[in-house]
Amino acid sequence: MIKTENLSFIYRDTDDENGTIKEEEVLRDINLNIEKGLFTAILGHNGSGKSTLAKHFNAILLPSGGKVYIKGLDTGDENAVFDIRQSAGMVFQNPDNQIVAAVVEDEVAFAPENLGVEPKEIRRRVDECLKVVNMTKFAKSSPSKLSGGQKQRIAIASVLAMNPEILILDEPTAMLDPVGRSEVMRTIKTLNKDRGITVILITHYMDEAAEADRTIVIDSGRIVLDGAPKEVFCNVEQIKALGLDVPQVTELAYELKKLGIQISNDVLTVDECFEELVKALGGAAL
Repeated sequence: MIKTENLSFIYRDTDDENGTIKEEEVLRDINLNIEKGLFTAILGHNGSGKSTLAKHFNAILLPSGGKVYIKGLDTGDENAVFDIRQSAGMVFQNPDNQIVAAVVEDEVAFAPENLGVEPKEIRRRVDECLKVVNMTKFAKSSPSKLSGGQKQRIAIASVLAMNPEILILDEPTAMLDPVGRSEVMRTIKTLNKDRGITVILITHYMDEAAEADRTIVIDSGRIVLDGAPKEVFCNVEQIKALGLDVPQVTELAYELKKLGIQISNDVLTVDECFEELVKALGGAAL
């Protein structure tokens, strides 16, 4: 679904006073293949390049070097941009910056209306997408009266109304409380597992990345770790050296192992940790 070949990107900023151009290389030789139906989380500290990478996946940004292909379409081809953005929908961090309508159902209808979809089909999509994100009862509400988590679910529904095969989410839970985060993550997982949508989640929450099929860690514009969450998060010391954390249960297992308790270093959940402790202590934990 998504392929990058030696992708690099340079931000260029011109000084208005003296006309000098400042350049900063943000992405360096990124080579990725993301398969259909996969839930991929991309991690990295602030300034690592993860959001810049996400914006290449629906041609908001174009490569300074290398190539990006979405369903085989080159993002550098102007004639392909419309099809790319229909296939790959993007949800940003702040839902207030995405919502344009005064009524929830009008917000969800906005994109298909602009695509020229016929009214009956728009009505069907609005009803279906609101149901998918569990927001049907708020169809006639004002977005301004919704919680942060509810607004973000409306933002997701608005993107879904375009029938994308790929959903790119750039830190969608960063501004939400724990309840809102839980609501949005539950919606994302439902879309991925039940509807087969390919999900790219940019996040700085380790527990969110632990729920993905694949976790990619970026540092200074390069991929430094890539694999299943268990494979990535067992590199506790390397991840900490990058200025990131690991899931709390993984941290606990790491500290227990340092104390001499023979426990696996790829623990991600409470249940897994309990099972490991039972084995390590010969059943005494029971």
